[in-house]
Amino acid sequence: MKRVIAIMLAACAATGVLAQPALSFDKSNGVRSSLTYVDGTKVSYTAYEGLFYVTNVEDSAYQTMNVYVPDGATQQTPIFLRTYVGGYMASKAGQPQAGDATGRALKEGYVVAIPGARGRNSTIMADKAYAKAHKGVKKGQTIYTGRAPKAILDLKAAIRYLRHFDKEMPGDAERIITDGTSAGGAMSSLMGATGNNPAYEPLLKAMGAAQERDDVFASVCFCPITDLDHADMAYEWLYNGTDSRQQGNPDVLAVSNELKAQFPAYINSLNLRKPDGTPLTADNYLNFIKREIIRAAQIAKNAGADIPDSIGFTFSQDAGFGAPPINGGMTGGMRPHGDRKPEGGMPPMMMRRGGGKKAGEYITDLDMQKYLNYVVSTQPLKTAPAFDTKGVCGQNASGENGEFGDATGTSVNFTEYGAQRTGFVLTDDIRQNTRLLNPMNFIGDEETDVAPHWYIRHGARDRDTSFPIPLNLAMKLQNAGKDVNYLLAWNRPHSGDYALDELFDWIRNITASKSSVAQTFISNRHIR
Repeated sequence: MKRVIAIMLAACAATGVLAQPALSFDKSNGVRSSLTYVDGTKVSYTAYEGLFYVTNVEDSAYQTMNVYVPDGATQQTPIFLRTYVGGYMASKAGQPQAGDATGRALKEGYVVAIPGARGRNSTIMADKAYAKAHKGVKKGQTIYTGRAPKAILDLKAAIRYLRHFDKEMPGDAERIITDGTSAGGAMSSLMGATGNNPAYEPLLKAMGAAQERDDVFASVCFCPITDLDHADMAYEWLYNGTDSRQQGNPDVLAVSNELKAQFPAYINSLNLRKPDGTPLTADNYLNFIKREIIRAAQIAKNAGADIPDSIGFTFSQDAGFGAPPINGGMTGGMRPHGDRKPEGGMPPMMMRRGGGKKAGEYITDLDMQKYLNYVVSTQPLKTAPAFDTKGVCGQNASGENGEFGDATGTSVNFTEYGAQRTGFVLTDDIRQNTRLLNPMNFIGDEETDVAPHWYIRHGARDRDTSFPIPLNLAMKLQNAGKDVNYLLAWNRPHSGDYALDELFDWIRNITASKSSVAQTFISNRHIR
């Protein structure tokens, strides 16, 4: 089989196009290998690489998946699916790394799946057959294969492949945990939020994806760059008052003012509720963010971190009566610590008042304006708009403008604001693609099987997107009855796969009961 695949790949090297008669998996084709860790531990595994997860392969450089099965894995072993998508660009199927979550997952005994996916920069050169099959395409033309929504389609197809060969391959396809960072965090959120939604079905069918379900058990989302059609207004609502905006380019400030004014109507339209059940509105949203940052800083302070008052924090001055912990000592904003380690492997917050605690032990307030200026001082703000920049104030196209472009390589506006500013007409295709790339559109949809478990992290000084974007995702999921563990992780920049002890404690807990897993999915399987 490997020799046949090699011949087929050589034949399609010029175009990247490959047609397979059927999906295949041969357990005998596994290759034995091992991964050695910094502590000297060695984990042996069997590797299955170059697995095509669709039959109509448009881009053979990316539409494959690698699967790694550690010794001792069974059909009941959870599957950890890591996407390395970044910047909405293409990502090849990779190998497990000792220093990130893939290596840790292998060490924990989980099956690791690393699918490749097309992205906004992936291209092929059209040959005669491709040009004949695609209207308007000429032989020799450069074709962009991965514009929206191709990446999420590839990842869904990879999930369907795992489920299609669930009996032949070690690992439990009913316990797939997805993981990604930045645009990969957005992809992880989409895999979790759009399970089995019929809007993707014709596109997957055309690719030759397996006729299987594509829902997952859990999604891990580090700093997800998502909700792109509303991310610009959220960004300016949060950062408009900073010195960077107010003292910067007047044209950029004018755009910032306009976008800021749009956010209240959007946030109110979501009808979100905070963890305590009270409405989350534009009027109380900044205070909600403040309490979440205080919560993260308090966790870090309890673990010994130095939290300076110069960036806006106020501390208790009365040693006999310190402020109680934020959210009453709740971890992730919604669950008690119990016997779990709290976020970042840090000790739980003290539940008592007074008791001889030293002055300054508890954070009592935060000057948000001062804090946001601190965030901006660590890394300059993006321009305004932050994402849909093409043609606004004479700016060049962003990567996101390219993401929503077409197969010819064009970049386009994708928001109502950007289109109005530039005179661009949003087509139905662009509107549909932005919809398919936004998990917020599918949470609570009766036609969708949303993952029951979520782990969402965004750095407390990450300005790549604004705090409301991951918080809106977390709140909408929690409001829909999902198990959500979220945190604006203290002093973290734009990054992922950190606090792995805590992450894998969480994974162990949610995968502990096989019976609860079966019950979760049996009611709405969407088998086609």
